[in-house]
Amino acid sequence: MCNSKYIKMSKTEDFSKHITEGYTCKGEFITLGGGILDGEAVPNTHVNIPLKTLNRHGLIAGATGTGKTKTIQVLSEQLSQNGIPVLMMDIKGDFSGIAMPGEEKSFITERHAKISIPYETKAFPVELMTISEQNGVRLRATVSEFGPVLFSRILDLNDTQSGVVSIIFKYCDDNSLPLLDLKDFKKVLNYATEEGKAEFEAEYGRISTSSTGSILRKIIELEQQGAELFFGEKSFDIQDLMRVDENGNGYVNIMRLTDIQDKPKLFSTFMLSLLAEIYNTMPEQGDAGRPELVIFIDEAHLIFDEASKALLNQIETIVKLIRSKGIGVYFITQNPMDVPTGVLAQLGLKIQHALRAFTANDRKAIKMTAENYPDTNFYGTDELLTSLGIGEAFVTALSEKGTPTPLVATMMRAPMSRMDVLTESEIEASITKSKLAKKYNEVVDRDSAYEMLNKKIAEAQEVAAEQEAEKPTRKAKEEPSTAEVVGKSITKVVTSATFIRGAFGLLMKMFKK
Repeated sequence: MCNSKYIKMSKTEDFSKHITEGYTCKGEFITLGGGILDGEAVPNTHVNIPLKTLNRHGLIAGATGTGKTKTIQVLSEQLSQNGIPVLMMDIKGDFSGIAMPGEEKSFITERHAKISIPYETKAFPVELMTISEQNGVRLRATVSEFGPVLFSRILDLNDTQSGVVSIIFKYCDDNSLPLLDLKDFKKVLNYATEEGKAEFEAEYGRISTSSTGSILRKIIELEQQGAELFFGEKSFDIQDLMRVDENGNGYVNIMRLTDIQDKPKLFSTFMLSLLAEIYNTMPEQGDAGRPELVIFIDEAHLIFDEASKALLNQIETIVKLIRSKGIGVYFITQNPMDVPTGVLAQLGLKIQHALRAFTANDRKAIKMTAENYPDTNFYGTDELLTSLGIGEAFVTALSEKGTPTPLVATMMRAPMSRMDVLTESEIEASITKSKLAKKYNEVVDRDSAYEMLNKKIAEAQEVAAEQEAEKPTRKAKEEPSTAEVVGKSITKVVTSATFIRGAFGLLMKMFKK
C-alpha cells in the first residue's frame, strides 16, 4: 500500500516536473489552466503559452457541450489583458458577455484552488460588429478592393470567366469607373455585351454573352446570401481592429454572425477578404514578442465545406503567410478533420476537448486525432479523448524555441467575464456609445460605375433620339409639297422661251390695233 502510494507520488512529481519544464516561459505568456493526471488536477502545474508563438495559429476542437466556448472566452480575456486585440467570429451569439464582469461562484473558486490560480471578475472592452442585418458596427469592402483574382475565386469562376472579370476591372480602371458594390459590377457586365458591345470589342476583344450570363448567375447567388450588405462604402479600416483602451486592454471585436449560418458563401467571402486585406495592409513583424491581432473563427467548417479548390488554396496560402504580419488565426470546430490538412499543418497551438465515439467512424476519427498529438507516457491519448470532462482539454503548443510542448490534459481556468450573452438593451447601449458605429454606419452611395454608365447610356440615347427626330425634317426638304411642285411647274412654263415668244406676239397685235 505504502509502496503504491510512493509510486503514485513519484509519478505525480515526475508529471509536474515534466509539464512545468515544458511550459516555462522566459518572455510574456498567458496561463490556460493546470495539468491533470489520473483525473485529478495537479497543484502548481500551470499550462503557460508564450505570447511570442501565438501568431503561429491554432485549433480549438471538441464535441458540442465540452467547453470550447469558455476556452475561447478565456483565451480572448488573457490576450486582451496583455494588450492584444481580438477579432471573434461569433456564429452562435455566445461571446457578447465578455463586455460584463462575471460572478464569483463557489464551484469556480474551488476549481481555481485546485489549479493554484487566483480568481477575479473583470469586464473587457468590446466592439460589436456585423456584415449582415444585425445591429453593430458595419464592416464593408468595395469590389475594387477585392481585385479581379480574388473576386473570381470567390465566385468560383473558370479561366474564361476569370478573364472576363479581369477585362471588366481593366475597363473600369481605364475609364475611371469606381467599382464599389455589386450593382456596379453587374452594370458594367451587362454594358459589355449590350450598349457598350462595340466599344468593348474595339478595345478588349469580343466578350461572349454565355460567359457574362454565368458570372451574373454566380453574383446573384452571392446576393441571395446577403452580400449586397457587405460590398460598398465606407470601407472598413483594418487599423480599427487593433485598438487598445485607456487601461491598456486590447479590444475584443465581436463579429455578430448568428444570421449567416446558412450562408457559407458569404462567410467565406468575408473571411477571405478580411485575411487578404490584413495581409496586404499590415507591415512585416518578423519574430516579434507578441501578436498584433488574434482572430478566432468559430464553426470553421463553414469556410471549408463549400469552398472551391482555388479558394482553399488561397486560404491556405494566406494562413501560411499572415503570421509574419503578427496575426494569429484560430479555427474552432467540432472535429479537427473539418480543417484541411494543408491548413492543419500550419497550426501551432492545439486545444482538444472531448470527442464522442458513437459510431465506428467516430472511433476512427478519434484514433486519427490522437495520432496528430505528441507521444506521452502519462496518458492513453485516444482513450482519454472520450473521457475528458467539461472544461478539460488536451493542450500542446509551440515553445519559445518553436518546438512542440508536452501533451497535457488541462483543467481550463474559468472566464473572468460573464458566462452568458448581453441583453438587447445592453447591446443597444454598447453600439450607441461606440465611436466606430458613428464612423461606419452612415450609408454612403456616391456616383460609381452604375450611375456613370447609366448617365453615359442616357446621353447616348438622347443623342440618338435627336438624330431620329431630325430625319423627317430632312425628308420633307428632299420631297417637296404639291404646292411647291405646281408652283415650280407654273414658273417653268412662264419662263420658258415658247411662252415668252407667244406672249410677246400677242402684245404686238394689240398695239397694231
